[in-house]
Amino acid sequence: MKKSKKSQKGVTSNDKNKGMGKEKEREKKSSSLESGSYNYKMFSFFNRKFKINEVEPPSDVNKAFSLFTDEGSTHMTAEQLRRFMSVHQCEVSTRLEDAQNIIEQVVNRRHHITKFARHTLNVEDFFHFLLSDDLNGPIRTQVHHDMSAPLSHYFIYTGHNSYLTGNQLSSDCSEVPIIKALQNGVRVIELDLWPSKDEILVLHGRTLTTPVSFIQCLTSIKEYAFVSSPYPVIITLEDHLTPELQAKAADMITQTFETMLYYPESDLTEFPSPESLKYRIMISTKPPKEYLEVRSKDASEDESSPKDDSDASESDQEDEDFKSLQAGVSGYKRLITIHAGKPKGSLKTALKEVTDQVRRLSLSEHQLEKLAGSHGLDIVRFTQRNILRVYPKGTRFTSSNYKPTIGWMHGAQMVAFNMQGYGKSLWLMHGMFRANGGCGYVIKPDILTRSADELFDPKATLLPVQKTLKVKIYMGDGWRLDFKHTHFDAYSPPDFYTKMKLKRKPR
Repeated sequence: MKKSKKSQKGVTSNDKNKGMGKEKEREKKSSSLESGSYNYKMFSFFNRKFKINEVEPPSDVNKAFSLFTDEGSTHMTAEQLRRFMSVHQCEVSTRLEDAQNIIEQVVNRRHHITKFARHTLNVEDFFHFLLSDDLNGPIRTQVHHDMSAPLSHYFIYTGHNSYLTGNQLSSDCSEVPIIKALQNGVRVIELDLWPSKDEILVLHGRTLTTPVSFIQCLTSIKEYAFVSSPYPVIITLEDHLTPELQAKAADMITQTFETMLYYPESDLTEFPSPESLKYRIMISTKPPKEYLEVRSKDASEDESSPKDDSDASESDQEDEDFKSLQAGVSGYKRLITIHAGKPKGSLKTALKEVTDQVRRLSLSEHQLEKLAGSHGLDIVRFTQRNILRVYPKGTRFTSSNYKPTIGWMHGAQMVAFNMQGYGKSLWLMHGMFRANGGCGYVIKPDILTRSADELFDPKATLLPVQKTLKVKIYMGDGWRLDFKHTHFDAYSPPDFYTKMKLKRKPR
Protein backbone atom coordinates (compact mmCIF):
# COMPACT_ATOMS: atom_id res chain seq x y z
CA MET A 1 0.00 0.00 0.00
CA LYS A 2 2.86 2.33 0.89
CA LYS A 3 4.59 1.58 -2.39
CA SER A 4 1.36 2.22 -4.14
CA LYS A 5 1.04 5.55 -2.39
CA LYS A 6 4.63 6.45 -3.22
CA SER A 7 4.10 5.35 -6.76
CA GLN A 8 0.90 7.32 -6.94
CA LYS A 9 2.61 10.32 -5.41
CA GLY A 10 5.49 9.90 -7.83
CA VAL A 11 3.13 9.92 -10.79
CA THR A 12 1.47 13.08 -9.52
CA SER A 13 4.80 14.79 -9.02
CA ASN A 14 5.95 13.73 -12.47
CA ASP A 15 2.74 15.06 -14.04
CA LYS A 16 3.23 18.30 -12.18
CA ASN A 17 6.80 18.60 -13.48
CA LYS A 18 5.61 17.89 -17.00
CA GLY A 19 2.92 20.52 -16.62
CA MET A 20 5.47 23.05 -15.39
CA GLY A 21 7.70 22.15 -18.31
CA LYS A 22 4.88 22.76 -20.78
CA GLU A 23 4.06 26.04 -19.06
CA LYS A 24 7.70 27.15 -19.34
CA GLU A 25 7.69 26.15 -23.00
CA ARG A 26 4.58 28.23 -23.58
CA GLU A 27 6.17 31.16 -21.74
CA LYS A 28 9.29 30.75 -23.89
CA LYS A 29 7.19 30.83 -27.05
CA SER A 30 5.29 33.80 -25.72
CA SER A 31 8.48 35.68 -24.91
CA SER A 32 9.76 34.74 -28.35
CA LEU A 33 6.68 36.32 -29.86
CA GLU A 34 7.06 39.42 -27.76
CA SER A 35 10.73 39.79 -28.66
CA GLY A 36 9.83 39.51 -32.33
CA SER A 37 11.54 36.20 -33.18
CA TYR A 38 9.64 33.92 -35.60
CA ASN A 39 10.30 30.59 -37.31
CA TYR A 40 9.16 28.96 -40.52
CA LYS A 41 10.21 25.86 -42.46
CA MET A 42 11.70 26.09 -45.94
CA PHE A 43 11.48 23.14 -48.35
CA SER A 44 9.52 21.43 -45.54
CA PHE A 45 12.86 20.72 -43.85
CA PHE A 46 15.13 23.71 -43.10
CA ASN A 47 14.16 25.79 -40.13
CA ARG A 48 14.49 29.52 -40.86
CA LYS A 49 14.16 32.39 -38.43
CA PHE A 50 13.45 36.08 -38.84
CA LYS A 51 13.21 38.92 -36.37
CA ILE A 52 11.07 42.01 -36.19
CA ASN A 53 12.21 44.90 -34.07
CA GLU A 54 9.71 47.31 -32.58
CA VAL A 55 9.22 50.14 -35.05
CA GLU A 56 10.05 53.58 -33.75
CA PRO A 57 7.75 56.50 -34.56
CA PRO A 58 8.68 57.80 -38.04
CA SER A 59 9.65 61.40 -38.70
CA ASP A 60 6.12 62.39 -39.81
CA VAL A 61 4.70 61.25 -36.48
CA ASN A 62 7.45 62.99 -34.50
CA LYS A 63 6.80 66.17 -36.48
CA ALA A 64 3.04 66.06 -35.80
CA PHE A 65 3.69 65.37 -32.11
CA SER A 66 6.04 68.36 -31.84
CA LEU A 67 3.64 70.61 -33.76
CA PHE A 68 0.79 70.09 -31.30
CA THR A 69 2.77 70.04 -28.03
CA ASP A 70 4.65 72.78 -26.20
CA GLU A 71 8.21 73.42 -27.35
CA GLY A 72 10.57 70.97 -25.69
CA SER A 73 7.73 68.99 -24.12
CA THR A 74 7.84 65.19 -24.17
CA HIS A 75 4.14 64.68 -23.40
CA MET A 76 0.86 65.59 -25.08
CA THR A 77 -2.10 66.72 -22.97
CA ALA A 78 -5.76 65.94 -23.61
CA GLU A 79 -6.40 69.44 -24.95
CA GLN A 80 -3.44 69.14 -27.34
CA LEU A 81 -4.69 65.75 -28.54
CA ARG A 82 -8.16 67.22 -29.08
CA ARG A 83 -6.63 70.03 -31.14
CA PHE A 84 -4.60 67.52 -33.20
CA MET A 85 -7.75 65.51 -33.96
CA SER A 86 -9.76 68.61 -34.80
CA VAL A 87 -7.16 70.42 -36.94
CA HIS A 88 -4.98 67.67 -38.42
CA GLN A 89 -7.52 64.82 -38.61
CA CYS A 90 -10.46 67.14 -39.47
CA GLU A 91 -12.56 65.57 -36.71
CA VAL A 92 -14.03 68.89 -35.65
CA SER A 93 -16.65 67.33 -33.38
CA THR A 94 -14.01 65.85 -31.03
CA ARG A 95 -14.61 66.93 -27.42
CA LEU A 96 -12.11 67.27 -24.59
CA GLU A 97 -13.78 64.30 -22.87
CA ASP A 98 -13.17 62.19 -25.99
CA ALA A 99 -9.45 63.03 -25.92
CA GLN A 100 -9.24 62.28 -22.19
CA ASN A 101 -10.87 58.89 -22.74
CA ILE A 102 -8.38 58.05 -25.53
CA ILE A 103 -5.42 58.93 -23.30
CA GLU A 104 -6.74 56.78 -20.46
CA GLN A 105 -7.17 53.77 -22.76
CA VAL A 106 -3.73 54.13 -24.39
CA VAL A 107 -1.91 54.55 -21.06
CA ASN A 108 -3.74 51.59 -19.56
CA ARG A 109 -2.95 49.33 -22.55
CA ARG A 110 0.72 50.24 -22.90
CA HIS A 111 1.77 50.75 -19.32
CA HIS A 112 -0.77 48.61 -17.44
CA ILE A 113 -1.32 51.28 -14.84
CA THR A 114 -4.49 52.83 -13.52
CA LYS A 115 -6.16 55.51 -15.54
CA PHE A 116 -5.58 57.99 -12.73
CA ALA A 117 -1.78 57.67 -12.82
CA ARG A 118 -1.04 59.83 -15.90
CA HIS A 119 -3.16 61.97 -18.19
CA THR A 120 -0.70 62.58 -21.03
CA LEU A 121 0.85 60.70 -23.97
CA ASN A 122 4.52 60.40 -24.84
CA VAL A 123 5.47 60.09 -28.50
CA GLU A 124 5.38 56.26 -28.41
CA ASP A 125 1.89 56.37 -26.88
CA PHE A 126 0.87 58.86 -29.55
CA PHE A 127 2.18 56.50 -32.27
CA HIS A 128 0.25 53.62 -30.70
CA PHE A 129 -2.91 55.73 -30.81
CA LEU A 130 -2.43 56.49 -34.50
CA LEU A 131 -2.09 52.77 -35.30
CA SER A 132 -5.04 51.74 -33.13
CA ASP A 133 -7.98 50.57 -35.22
CA ASP A 134 -10.58 51.14 -32.51
CA LEU A 135 -9.26 54.50 -31.24
CA ASN A 136 -8.20 55.99 -34.59
CA GLY A 137 -9.83 53.77 -37.20
CA PRO A 138 -10.13 54.73 -40.88
CA ILE A 139 -13.91 54.99 -40.53
CA ARG A 140 -15.39 57.47 -38.08
CA THR A 141 -18.12 56.23 -35.79
CA GLN A 142 -19.94 59.58 -35.62
CA VAL A 143 -22.27 61.13 -38.19
CA HIS A 144 -20.23 63.94 -39.74
CA HIS A 145 -21.85 64.68 -43.11
CA ASP A 146 -24.23 67.59 -43.58
CA MET A 147 -27.66 66.00 -43.07
CA SER A 148 -29.73 69.07 -43.98
CA ALA A 149 -29.75 68.60 -47.78
CA PRO A 150 -32.71 67.02 -49.64
CA LEU A 151 -32.93 63.20 -49.65
CA SER A 152 -31.98 63.19 -53.33
CA HIS A 153 -28.47 64.37 -52.37
CA TYR A 154 -27.65 61.15 -50.50
CA PHE A 155 -26.81 57.55 -51.28
CA ILE A 156 -29.20 55.46 -49.17
CA TYR A 157 -28.56 51.94 -47.82
CA THR A 158 -31.19 49.96 -49.75
CA GLY A 159 -32.40 46.36 -49.59
CA HIS A 160 -34.05 44.31 -52.34
CA ASN A 161 -36.81 41.81 -51.51
CA SER A 162 -35.94 42.41 -47.88
CA TYR A 163 -38.18 39.60 -46.60
CA LEU A 164 -36.35 36.71 -48.34
CA THR A 165 -34.14 34.40 -46.28
CA GLY A 166 -32.34 32.87 -49.27
CA ASN A 167 -32.77 32.45 -53.02
CA GLN A 168 -35.39 34.23 -55.11
CA LEU A 169 -37.38 31.13 -56.08
CA SER A 170 -38.00 28.81 -53.14
CA SER A 171 -36.70 30.31 -49.89
CA ASP A 172 -38.87 31.26 -46.92
CA CYS A 173 -40.26 34.74 -46.46
CA SER A 174 -39.80 36.05 -42.94
CA GLU A 175 -39.51 39.17 -40.82
CA VAL A 176 -36.07 37.96 -39.60
CA PRO A 177 -34.02 39.27 -42.60
CA ILE A 178 -35.88 42.59 -42.27
CA ILE A 179 -34.82 42.82 -38.62
CA LYS A 180 -31.20 41.92 -39.48
CA ALA A 181 -31.10 44.52 -42.25
CA LEU A 182 -32.37 47.27 -39.93
CA GLN A 183 -29.90 46.24 -37.23
CA ASN A 184 -27.10 46.58 -39.81
CA GLY A 185 -28.21 50.10 -40.76
CA VAL A 186 -30.26 49.47 -43.93
CA ARG A 187 -32.71 52.36 -44.42
CA VAL A 188 -34.86 51.15 -47.35
CA ILE A 189 -36.96 48.00 -46.90
CA GLU A 190 -38.82 46.46 -49.84
CA LEU A 191 -42.06 44.49 -49.40
CA ASP A 192 -44.03 42.76 -52.17
CA LEU A 193 -47.74 42.77 -51.31
CA TRP A 194 -50.06 40.06 -52.66
CA PRO A 195 -53.73 39.33 -51.95
CA SER A 196 -54.94 36.12 -50.28
CA LYS A 197 -58.73 36.33 -50.00
CA ASP A 198 -59.15 39.07 -47.39
CA GLU A 199 -55.55 38.97 -46.19
CA ILE A 200 -52.37 40.74 -47.30
CA LEU A 201 -49.28 38.58 -47.65
CA VAL A 202 -45.64 39.42 -48.34
CA LEU A 203 -43.90 37.08 -50.79
CA HIS A 204 -41.99 36.96 -54.06
CA GLY A 205 -44.86 36.58 -56.50
CA ARG A 206 -45.22 33.67 -58.92
CA THR A 207 -42.50 31.65 -57.17
CA LEU A 208 -42.41 28.88 -54.55
CA THR A 209 -41.44 31.23 -51.71
CA THR A 210 -43.51 30.79 -48.54
CA PRO A 211 -45.36 33.95 -47.41
CA VAL A 212 -45.22 36.04 -44.25
CA SER A 213 -48.03 38.32 -43.10
CA PHE A 214 -47.87 42.03 -43.91
CA ILE A 215 -48.74 43.08 -40.36
CA GLN A 216 -45.89 40.94 -38.99
CA CYS A 217 -43.42 42.77 -41.24
CA LEU A 218 -44.82 46.17 -40.24
CA THR A 219 -44.59 45.35 -36.53
CA SER A 220 -40.95 44.26 -36.89
CA ILE A 221 -40.08 47.42 -38.82
CA LYS A 222 -41.64 49.56 -36.10
CA GLU A 223 -39.68 47.77 -33.38
CA TYR A 224 -36.27 47.77 -35.09
CA ALA A 225 -36.40 50.81 -37.41
CA PHE A 226 -34.12 53.01 -35.32
CA VAL A 227 -31.95 50.61 -33.32
CA SER A 228 -28.86 51.44 -35.42
CA SER A 229 -29.67 54.88 -36.84
CA PRO A 230 -32.10 57.72 -36.08
CA TYR A 231 -32.43 58.67 -39.75
CA PRO A 232 -35.60 57.89 -41.74
CA VAL A 233 -36.67 54.45 -42.89
CA ILE A 234 -38.33 54.20 -46.31
CA ILE A 235 -40.65 51.28 -47.09
CA THR A 236 -40.98 50.60 -50.82
CA LEU A 237 -44.13 48.63 -51.61
CA GLU A 238 -44.52 46.52 -54.74
CA ASP A 239 -48.30 46.59 -54.70
CA HIS A 240 -50.38 43.82 -56.33
CA LEU A 241 -53.49 44.45 -54.22
CA THR A 242 -57.11 45.07 -55.07
CA PRO A 243 -58.52 48.51 -54.18
CA GLU A 244 -60.29 46.98 -51.17
CA LEU A 245 -57.03 45.56 -49.83
CA GLN A 246 -55.20 48.81 -50.55
CA ALA A 247 -57.62 50.50 -48.16
CA LYS A 248 -56.94 47.74 -45.61
CA ALA A 249 -53.17 48.16 -46.07
CA ALA A 250 -53.54 51.90 -45.40
CA ASP A 251 -55.32 51.15 -42.10
CA MET A 252 -52.59 48.68 -41.08
CA ILE A 253 -49.83 51.17 -41.85
CA THR A 254 -51.42 54.10 -40.00
CA GLN A 255 -52.41 52.02 -36.97
CA THR A 256 -48.96 50.39 -36.70
CA PHE A 257 -46.72 53.44 -37.14
CA GLU A 258 -49.06 56.16 -35.82
CA THR A 259 -47.02 59.37 -35.27
CA MET A 260 -43.84 57.78 -36.68
CA LEU A 261 -45.38 57.91 -40.16
CA TYR A 262 -44.50 60.92 -42.30
CA TYR A 263 -46.63 62.03 -45.23
CA PRO A 264 -46.98 65.56 -46.61
CA GLU A 265 -50.26 67.39 -47.16
CA SER A 266 -49.52 67.78 -50.87
CA ASP A 267 -47.16 66.35 -53.49
CA LEU A 268 -43.53 67.29 -52.83
CA THR A 269 -41.64 69.67 -55.08
CA GLU A 270 -38.43 68.93 -53.15
CA PHE A 271 -37.62 66.07 -50.82
CA PRO A 272 -37.14 66.88 -47.12
CA SER A 273 -33.75 66.34 -45.46
CA PRO A 274 -32.70 63.30 -43.40
CA GLU A 275 -32.20 65.64 -40.42
CA SER A 276 -35.81 66.85 -40.55
CA LEU A 277 -37.06 63.25 -40.85
CA LYS A 278 -35.31 61.70 -37.86
CA TYR A 279 -37.27 58.79 -36.35
CA ARG A 280 -39.85 58.95 -39.16
CA ILE A 281 -41.05 56.26 -41.56
CA MET A 282 -42.07 56.96 -45.16
CA ILE A 283 -43.94 54.98 -47.81
CA SER A 284 -42.84 54.82 -51.44
CA THR A 285 -44.98 53.08 -54.05
CA LYS A 286 -47.08 53.66 -57.15
CA PRO A 287 -50.30 55.61 -56.59
CA PRO A 288 -53.52 53.52 -56.94
CA LYS A 289 -54.57 52.89 -60.51
CA GLU A 290 -56.95 55.37 -62.06
CA TYR A 291 -59.78 52.86 -61.85
CA LEU A 292 -61.85 55.40 -59.90
CA GLU A 293 -62.12 57.59 -63.00
CA VAL A 294 -63.46 54.62 -64.95
CA ARG A 295 -65.95 53.81 -62.19
CA SER A 296 -67.04 57.46 -62.07
CA LYS A 297 -67.57 57.45 -65.83
CA ASP A 298 -69.62 54.25 -65.64
CA ALA A 299 -71.69 55.72 -62.83
CA SER A 300 -72.47 58.89 -64.82
CA GLU A 301 -73.51 56.81 -67.82
CA ASP A 302 -75.82 54.73 -65.61
CA GLU A 303 -77.46 57.90 -64.28
CA SER A 304 -78.46 58.95 -67.80
CA SER A 305 -80.30 55.66 -68.48
CA PRO A 306 -83.80 54.93 -67.06
CA LYS A 307 -84.05 52.53 -64.08
CA ASP A 308 -86.91 50.71 -62.39
CA ASP A 309 -87.31 50.74 -58.60
CA SER A 310 -85.29 47.56 -57.98
CA ASP A 311 -82.46 48.82 -60.17
CA ALA A 312 -82.51 52.15 -58.34
CA SER A 313 -82.12 50.57 -54.89
CA GLU A 314 -79.30 48.36 -56.16
CA SER A 315 -77.64 51.38 -57.74
CA ASP A 316 -77.87 53.31 -54.45
CA GLN A 317 -76.07 50.48 -52.66
CA GLU A 318 -73.36 50.44 -55.35
CA ASP A 319 -72.92 54.19 -54.96
CA GLU A 320 -72.42 53.79 -51.21
CA ASP A 321 -69.88 51.01 -51.78
CA PHE A 322 -68.11 53.12 -54.38
CA LYS A 323 -67.87 56.13 -52.06
CA SER A 324 -66.52 53.94 -49.26
CA LEU A 325 -63.97 52.38 -51.61
CA GLN A 326 -63.03 55.79 -52.97
CA ALA A 327 -62.35 57.06 -49.44
CA GLY A 328 -60.24 53.99 -48.61
CA VAL A 329 -58.08 54.27 -51.72
CA SER A 330 -57.75 58.00 -51.20
CA GLY A 331 -56.38 57.25 -47.72
CA TYR A 332 -53.87 54.80 -49.21
CA LYS A 333 -52.72 57.36 -51.79
CA ARG A 334 -52.36 60.02 -49.10
CA LEU A 335 -49.75 57.91 -47.27
CA ILE A 336 -47.37 57.87 -50.26
CA THR A 337 -44.52 60.32 -49.71
CA ILE A 338 -42.21 59.20 -52.53
CA HIS A 339 -44.30 58.58 -55.65
CA ALA A 340 -43.09 55.83 -57.95
CA GLY A 341 -44.35 54.61 -61.29
CA LYS A 342 -43.46 53.51 -64.78
CA PRO A 343 -43.10 56.31 -67.32
CA LYS A 344 -45.85 56.59 -69.92
CA GLY A 345 -43.29 57.05 -72.68
CA SER A 346 -39.77 55.72 -73.06
CA LEU A 347 -37.21 55.73 -70.26
CA LYS A 348 -35.11 58.21 -72.20
CA THR A 349 -38.05 60.61 -72.31
CA ALA A 350 -38.79 60.09 -68.62
CA LEU A 351 -35.22 61.02 -67.66
CA LYS A 352 -35.42 64.29 -69.59
CA GLU A 353 -38.94 65.20 -68.49
CA VAL A 354 -39.07 68.10 -66.04
CA THR A 355 -42.00 68.14 -63.60
CA ASP A 356 -42.85 70.21 -60.54
CA GLN A 357 -43.33 67.13 -58.35
CA VAL A 358 -40.34 65.00 -57.40
CA ARG A 359 -40.65 61.25 -57.94
CA ARG A 360 -38.91 57.88 -57.92
CA LEU A 361 -37.95 55.87 -61.00
CA SER A 362 -36.83 52.23 -60.88
CA LEU A 363 -34.41 50.62 -63.35
CA SER A 364 -32.95 47.13 -63.46
CA GLU A 365 -29.16 46.87 -63.46
CA HIS A 366 -29.33 45.93 -67.16
CA GLN A 367 -31.50 48.95 -68.02
CA LEU A 368 -29.12 51.26 -66.17
CA GLU A 369 -26.05 49.91 -67.98
CA LYS A 370 -27.78 50.31 -71.33
CA LEU A 371 -28.97 53.87 -70.63
CA ALA A 372 -25.67 54.91 -69.06
CA GLY A 373 -23.90 54.25 -72.34
CA SER A 374 -25.82 56.93 -74.21
CA HIS A 375 -27.70 59.02 -71.62
CA GLY A 376 -25.34 59.28 -68.66
CA LEU A 377 -25.74 63.05 -68.36
CA ASP A 378 -29.54 62.75 -68.32
CA ILE A 379 -29.37 60.19 -65.49
CA VAL A 380 -27.14 62.46 -63.40
CA ARG A 381 -29.44 65.41 -64.06
CA PHE A 382 -32.52 63.35 -63.10
CA THR A 383 -30.98 62.24 -59.79
CA GLN A 384 -30.24 65.79 -58.68
CA ARG A 385 -33.92 66.32 -57.77
CA ASN A 386 -35.52 62.90 -58.10
CA ILE A 387 -34.72 59.46 -56.71
CA LEU A 388 -33.42 56.62 -58.88
CA ARG A 389 -33.69 53.06 -57.62
CA VAL A 390 -31.62 50.30 -59.25
CA TYR A 391 -32.48 46.65 -58.63
CA PRO A 392 -30.89 43.27 -59.56
CA LYS A 393 -31.86 41.71 -62.88
CA GLY A 394 -34.47 38.96 -62.75
CA THR A 395 -32.06 36.12 -63.52
CA ARG A 396 -30.19 36.49 -60.21
CA PHE A 397 -32.09 33.52 -58.76
CA THR A 398 -29.39 32.80 -56.16
CA SER A 399 -29.71 36.31 -54.65
CA SER A 400 -26.35 37.39 -56.06
CA ASN A 401 -25.59 41.07 -56.59
CA TYR A 402 -24.09 43.42 -59.18
CA LYS A 403 -21.49 46.20 -59.22
CA PRO A 404 -22.93 49.12 -57.23
CA THR A 405 -20.38 51.65 -58.52
CA ILE A 406 -22.19 52.17 -61.84
CA GLY A 407 -25.32 53.30 -60.03
CA TRP A 408 -23.42 55.49 -57.57
CA MET A 409 -21.36 57.27 -60.24
CA HIS A 410 -24.62 58.24 -61.98
CA GLY A 411 -26.15 59.55 -58.75
CA ALA A 412 -28.57 56.66 -58.08
CA GLN A 413 -29.64 57.01 -54.44
CA MET A 414 -31.20 53.57 -53.96
CA VAL A 415 -28.88 50.86 -55.28
CA ALA A 416 -30.95 47.90 -54.05
CA PHE A 417 -29.07 44.78 -52.95
CA ASN A 418 -29.95 41.27 -51.79
CA MET A 419 -28.66 41.61 -48.22
CA GLN A 420 -28.90 37.84 -47.68
CA GLY A 421 -26.40 37.29 -50.51
CA TYR A 422 -22.63 36.95 -50.41
CA GLY A 423 -19.59 38.20 -52.29
CA LYS A 424 -17.38 41.17 -53.13
CA SER A 425 -20.20 43.39 -54.39
CA LEU A 426 -22.08 43.03 -51.11
CA TRP A 427 -18.88 43.65 -49.12
CA LEU A 428 -18.35 46.83 -51.12
CA MET A 429 -21.91 47.88 -50.30
CA HIS A 430 -21.38 47.21 -46.58
CA GLY A 431 -18.09 49.13 -46.68
CA MET A 432 -19.71 52.12 -48.40
CA PHE A 433 -22.35 52.47 -45.71
CA ARG A 434 -19.98 52.12 -42.79
CA ALA A 435 -19.14 55.72 -43.69
CA ASN A 436 -20.81 58.66 -41.92
CA GLY A 437 -21.13 56.75 -38.67
CA GLY A 438 -22.98 53.87 -40.33
CA CYS A 439 -26.22 55.87 -40.27
CA GLY A 440 -27.39 54.55 -43.67
CA TYR A 441 -27.06 57.90 -45.48
CA VAL A 442 -23.87 59.00 -47.29
CA ILE A 443 -23.87 62.41 -48.93
CA LYS A 444 -23.04 62.45 -52.64
CA PRO A 445 -19.84 64.12 -53.84
CA ASP A 446 -20.53 67.67 -54.97
CA ILE A 447 -19.76 66.80 -58.61
CA LEU A 448 -23.12 64.98 -58.71
CA THR A 449 -25.14 67.93 -57.37
CA ARG A 450 -23.60 70.85 -59.28
CA SER A 451 -25.52 73.23 -61.52
CA ALA A 452 -26.33 72.36 -65.13
CA ASP A 453 -23.32 74.14 -66.65
CA GLU A 454 -20.96 72.15 -64.39
CA LEU A 455 -22.82 68.84 -64.68
CA PHE A 456 -20.67 65.75 -64.21
CA ASP A 457 -20.36 63.53 -67.28
CA PRO A 458 -19.63 59.91 -66.21
CA LYS A 459 -18.37 59.11 -69.73
CA ALA A 460 -15.73 61.84 -69.73
CA THR A 461 -12.18 60.51 -69.93
CA LEU A 462 -10.30 63.74 -69.16
CA LEU A 463 -11.53 65.09 -65.85
CA PRO A 464 -9.82 67.73 -63.70
CA VAL A 465 -8.01 66.32 -60.67
CA GLN A 466 -10.28 66.79 -57.65
CA LYS A 467 -7.99 65.30 -55.02
CA THR A 468 -4.61 63.62 -54.94
CA LEU A 469 -4.50 60.64 -52.60
CA LYS A 470 -1.17 59.63 -51.09
CA VAL A 471 -0.87 56.51 -48.95
CA LYS A 472 2.19 55.80 -46.82
CA ILE A 473 2.30 52.49 -44.96
CA TYR A 474 4.38 52.66 -41.80
CA MET A 475 3.84 49.11 -40.62
CA GLY A 476 1.40 46.25 -40.54
CA ASP A 477 0.68 44.82 -37.13
CA GLY A 478 -0.97 41.64 -35.88
CA TRP A 479 -0.28 39.31 -38.82
CA ARG A 480 2.66 37.64 -37.07
CA LEU A 481 0.61 36.64 -34.02
CA ASP A 482 -1.01 33.87 -36.06
CA PHE A 483 2.12 33.08 -38.05
CA LYS A 484 2.41 29.40 -37.12
CA HIS A 485 -1.14 28.76 -38.38
CA THR A 486 -0.52 30.35 -41.77
CA HIS A 487 -0.06 27.98 -44.71
CA PHE A 488 2.87 28.85 -46.97
CA ASP A 489 4.26 27.24 -50.08
CA ALA A 490 6.28 24.27 -48.79
CA TYR A 491 9.21 25.04 -51.14
CA SER A 492 9.70 28.77 -50.69
CA PRO A 493 9.82 31.27 -47.85
CA PRO A 494 6.81 33.51 -47.20
CA ASP A 495 6.54 36.79 -49.08
CA PHE A 496 6.18 39.87 -46.89
CA TYR A 497 4.39 42.58 -48.82
CA THR A 498 1.28 44.73 -48.67
CA LYS A 499 -1.47 44.44 -51.24
CA MET A 500 -3.84 47.37 -51.74
CA LYS A 501 -6.80 47.93 -54.02
CA LEU A 502 -8.58 51.21 -54.64
CA LYS A 503 -12.19 51.14 -55.85
CA ARG A 504 -12.94 53.97 -58.25
CA LYS A 505 -15.39 54.87 -60.95
CA PRO A 506 -15.09 52.58 -64.01
CA ARG A 507 -14.05 54.11 -67.33
